[in-house]
Amino acid sequence: MQLNDVIEKIKFWYKNSRPYSIPITFLSWLVIFVYSLKHDGNPLLGLIAFVGISLTHLATNLADDYFDYKNLCQNPFMLDSTKPLKCKYLKEGYATIEDLRNVVCAMLGFAAVTGVILFFASGWLVAVFALIALFIAIFYSKFSSHGLGDIAVITAYGPLMFEGVYYVMTGELSFEVLLLSFACAMFVEAILYAHMLMDFDEDVTCRKRTFCTLLKTKSHALNFLMIVYIIGYIFLGIFSQKAGNNIYLISYLTMPMVYELYIYLEKYNEDKTSLPDIYPWHYPLDNWDTVKNTSNAPFLFRFMYARNISTYFMVLVAIAAVFD
Repeated sequence: MQLNDVIEKIKFWYKNSRPYSIPITFLSWLVIFVYSLKHDGNPLLGLIAFVGISLTHLATNLADDYFDYKNLCQNPFMLDSTKPLKCKYLKEGYATIEDLRNVVCAMLGFAAVTGVILFFASGWLVAVFALIALFIAIFYSKFSSHGLGDIAVITAYGPLMFEGVYYVMTGELSFEVLLLSFACAMFVEAILYAHMLMDFDEDVTCRKRTFCTLLKTKSHALNFLMIVYIIGYIFLGIFSQKAGNNIYLISYLTMPMVYELYIYLEKYNEDKTSLPDIYPWHYPLDNWDTVKNTSNAPFLFRFMYARNISTYFMVLVAIAAVFD
């Protein structure tokens, strides 16, 4: 196989691994990276950890496709009723299920290399963090299909990432870091949850169990989203007091945006074609000039706004950490 072919294959799998989800992973990592630096952390080890985290994240996305597609193929009705872009590259024959499995294994293998480096550089607890990450990556689809995907996300983006990065950079664990991890993880979870909320009807049709569908009604599911945000703000407040630095409370500036998102999702529950007026604080909205004229615009706008709220929250926390 020639070099150009290899490059094209890498591009193909990178595109299908949903790289648009990496920025929120980067921002979560950035928060604990900056905080660790302020506590005499090793920046090189933090950067190596980010490479491993990113590879594991992308592998998890592809593993989710692997198990979802295998399940969908058992029921033609469910396969046809999913969103057109769901496993599109598999449906259209651009890759086989065996190709997908091999790529997932390869990506996890490269992630394991970073784990080995960090193991010898930082200590044996790296192996524990790596095994938990591997377990979540492989079984995330199973968790998700039983309404437990939210717990996996909170664990991965919370204690696992924050304590893991802090440990490899400083050689220690921290209760304050644990509090901070839950604050940020709730905002990552809110992105996934908002997506599931808007998929409520489709998931019910496909008999897919998510935490939203377990709450029985879209109204109950929407109200729980606010609880997720509130828990995040509470953890941030407790962390701020423990850290003795109220500058972290600057992230509370996102509260009006959270309330606005609630209103927008409430309207979406009533009418999936409703598209609110767009204001500067809603941006960035990816490819909006093209997207706004499609039927997916109401869904994508709300999803990107949920992502942006989490982005603003993380950026403000990271800025506060600089002045800790």
